[in-house]
Amino acid sequence: MQTSTAAAIRESLPASQLFQSYQALMQAEPRLRARELAQRLGVSEGELLACRQGIDAWQLEPVFQDLLNSLEAVGRVMALTRNDQAVHERHGIYSNVSFSGEGRMGLVLNPDIDLRLFMQQWYCVFAVIENDRHSLQFFSQQGVAVHKVYRTEETDGAAWEQLVEQFRLPEPQPLTFTAATTATLADQLPEAFDVDRFRLDWAALRDVHEYHALLRKHRLSRTQALQQIGDDWAWHLPTAAAQQALTLASQRQCEVMVFVGNGGCIQIHSGPVSKLLETGPWFNVLDPDFNLHLRVDQIADIWAIERPSTDGIITSIECFNAAGESIMTLFGKRKPGQPELTLWRDLVAQVKQSQHAVVA
Repeated sequence: MQTSTAAAIRESLPASQLFQSYQALMQAEPRLRARELAQRLGVSEGELLACRQGIDAWQLEPVFQDLLNSLEAVGRVMALTRNDQAVHERHGIYSNVSFSGEGRMGLVLNPDIDLRLFMQQWYCVFAVIENDRHSLQFFSQQGVAVHKVYRTEETDGAAWEQLVEQFRLPEPQPLTFTAATTATLADQLPEAFDVDRFRLDWAALRDVHEYHALLRKHRLSRTQALQQIGDDWAWHLPTAAAQQALTLASQRQCEVMVFVGNGGCIQIHSGPVSKLLETGPWFNVLDPDFNLHLRVDQIADIWAIERPSTDGIITSIECFNAAGESIMTLFGKRKPGQPELTLWRDLVAQVKQSQHAVVA
């Protein structure tokens, strides 16, 4: 559940003063990333980028449907979607892009780049050049990066430049960034909550996509639902379960689906995970076409979950931060109409068994 920290327009430093502070911090600590720089300066990432317009950032026209549909022409790129605890990077081509619900929902459906887009959260977009890396960066009105697209060695450079020039605004438009929201755990169940009815409705699920409607019907957050459903359907695990699940998937060559998202975009990898590396608080997947960076020390809750469907039981492992926000979800690789991989179900069963043994 999210509560607004301020309704008023965000008060920030004048652009020139913010840019000077940015330059000074970059000189002092050149290894800081954009998100870290913004946090240190007390502004959003979008605000920090806006103060650099005409230097290494150029505002594009926020016609997101046209822009995303034009990306196929540039060839292979790297798509990046992140939240505070996970970064998901996938190489591929932006083809098969579609929109529905009067443009409120978007889909990019490919074996490589697979996205769910919530367009009401998309506010502005910049073309950026940082350390010779060219990117398109999309932001919410709170200045939060909802999605980024990076040019790579396999990208058609001329087509990329043509796209940027086509959508670049002749003059930057004023941007009104608003105060961010702070997520908080929902501490009380709704009045008249009927746990028996909720469990019956869960058992009657026929598609994993019905899950969100179930939560809305009973006015529950994700973590509240897992706490209330009982251990017929959900099992609380220690936070090391995420690394163990990915490690077993790598060892057993079990193809998985890795979901990472934020309020504006969910990005999905479907396939194997192979090269794993732990560096400090980060647990990483470092494969040629897929990278995942998971901040394991900020995982507050992990659950193994089963949901019924017309294709049989669908099993997932879901990670949450301290505010109850989703960090990452793992499934076995499957398509609608296909049963769950036995290899994945056995893998989750082993994680549950070994993690419960650790707790005991």
